[in-house]
Amino acid sequence: MIFDAHSDLPTYVYDMRKEGRSKVLDNEFKKFFGDHIKARVMAVWTRPDKRTQALRYGLEVINQLYRDVLESERFAIVTTVNGMREAIKNDRVALWIGLEGGEPIEDSLDLLEIFYRLGLRVLTLTWSLRNTIGDGVFERTNGGLTNFGVEVLGKAEELGIVVDLSHINEKGFWDALETTTFPVIASHSNARALCDNRRNLTDEQIKAIAEGGGVIGAVAIPGFVDKEKPTLDKYVEHIIYMVDLAGYQHVGLGFDFVYYLKGWKGEVIEGFENEGKIPALLKKLNERFSKREVEAIAFKNFERVFERVVG
Repeated sequence: MIFDAHSDLPTYVYDMRKEGRSKVLDNEFKKFFGDHIKARVMAVWTRPDKRTQALRYGLEVINQLYRDVLESERFAIVTTVNGMREAIKNDRVALWIGLEGGEPIEDSLDLLEIFYRLGLRVLTLTWSLRNTIGDGVFERTNGGLTNFGVEVLGKAEELGIVVDLSHINEKGFWDALETTTFPVIASHSNARALCDNRRNLTDEQIKAIAEGGGVIGAVAIPGFVDKEKPTLDKYVEHIIYMVDLAGYQHVGLGFDFVYYLKGWKGEVIEGFENEGKIPALLKKLNERFSKREVEAIAFKNFERVFERVVG
C-alpha cells in the first residue's frame, strides 16, 4: 500500500477534459494507480504559461478534478486522515488536494482559506520561481520568505494544511523551519549528496525536516536521481541514503511521474519508468528493509504527518 505524496495528474485531467474526455482517471486507473497506490496528493501545478491567471486556473483545475472523481466509484477526495482510511477501507483511492506553488492564493489569506474549504490540505509554498510567499530554487535572487509568506505559514497551521518545502530555495527553507512549529514535508525531493541538483536537499536540510518530525518523499524524476544514468537502483540509493541519515520514519515516496504531460521529453528512470514498475521498487525495498520499515516508507510516515497537521 503506497501513499504517493506528489502527482501532477490534475494537470492531465484538466487538459483531457478540456479536449472533451470524461472519466479520465477511471479509464486509465490501471496505468496511473494499479494495485498499490491507495493515497495520493493531487498537486495543482501553476505551470509557467498559467502564472498570469493562476487563481482562475487553479480553481478550474480543482473543479475539473472534482467532476472527474464524481464520475467514478474508484476515488474519494479526502480532507482528513479518517476520511482517507475510510476511503481505502471502501476500496477507493484517497485523493488529497494540493497546490504546487502558492500562486493561486495571490497575496490573500482569504484565498488560502477558500482553497482550504475546497479541499486544499497540502501547500507547496513555491514552485521553482518567485511568488508572494518566497523565492523558488531557480530564482536568480536568494530571497527567503516574505512577510506574507510568514503569515501563510501561520494560517496553514491554524487551518491544518501540510506545508511542503520542495521547490523553495535554501533561505526560504530555513525561514520556514524557523517560523513553523509543525512538522513539514518535502514531498518530492532527493539527496543532493548523491545528485547535485538544486531541487535536491542537503544533508542538513534532510536532518532538519526529520528533527521536526517531517518526511521527505523520494522523487522519481531522472535529473534528480542521477545526471548520467538514472536507474531504479540509484533511486533506491537515495531512499537508503536518507534513511541512514535521518531514520526510516522520515522518508517516504513522492514519485512526481510526468510521462503523461504534454511537452514531456521522454527522459525516464531505467527500470522505474512509471507506476507499473512499483512492484520492482517494493521488491528492492523489501530486500533492504524490514517489513515494518517498508510499510512506514511506503505509507505510514506520510500518514503520521497528515494526522498530526490535518487531523
